Amino acid sequence: MAAMTGSAEGRRRVAAVTGGSAGIGQAICEDLLAKGYEVVSLSRRKAALDHPRLHSIEVDLGDREATAAAASELVRRFDVDTVVHNAGVIRPALLADVKLSDLDALVELHLGCAVRLVQAALPHMRSQRFGRVVLMSSRAAVGLATRTAYSATKAGMLGMARTWALELAADGITVNVVAPGPIRTDMFYDVVEAGSDKERALAASVPVKRLGESADVARAVGFFADADNGFVTGQVLYVCGGTSVGSLAL
Repeated sequence: MAAMTGSAEGRRRVAAVTGGSAGIGQAICEDLLAKGYEVVSLSRRKAALDHPRLHSIEVDLGDREATAAAASELVRRFDVDTVVHNAGVIRPALLADVKLSDLDALVELHLGCAVRLVQAALPHMRSQRFGRVVLMSSRAAVGLATRTAYSATKAGMLGMARTWALELAADGITVNVVAPGPIRTDMFYDVVEAGSDKERALAASVPVKRLGESADVARAVGFFADADNGFVTGQVLYVCGGTSVGSLAL
């Protein structure tokens, strides 16, 4: 098991971060490492960061059996008290073109993977009477054209987190959700061409007049993961520049 020295109740915190090899996931790993955590990235690729407290488990989290094996390895090697489920894909399509296979894939990645990893970490969290779970939803959970499968599964995270928050509160385990808006990542640029008129128009439409950065999201995750924030559970924090609020043109 990983060393547990320093930080919460005299132990080093250990966080598992899905999709930690790039973008928002990498920023989350960097933030948690800076705060003294032991961090385990679960992703299809090895984490690009070089740090003595960063570990990688390479796994396709869309594969149920592979995820189960990775979850078993994770808790065998590490005393995980924090789970950040960040990994995700979009698979955009208008309703007429939505494939049920895409919906199935996103259910498995966004929801099934979260269930599997938290189930694996739960015995240790309960034994310590302490745990933090942060799920990465999206501003798209409140609706966005071409996002049927994505918004449905990201919205599903909200109900799942609230349910878990109620079930686990008495064990000292909090469960919260971060829901980013438009964040400049590789996944964002898979949909919006970098430097394009569309990107500029999108930035101009955001109430704060800019696109988000991965670090904006990592700071929100860090808040929910903090040991001192045990009175906050079942909540959703939109890191979206105000796009979840909307606007009315008169």
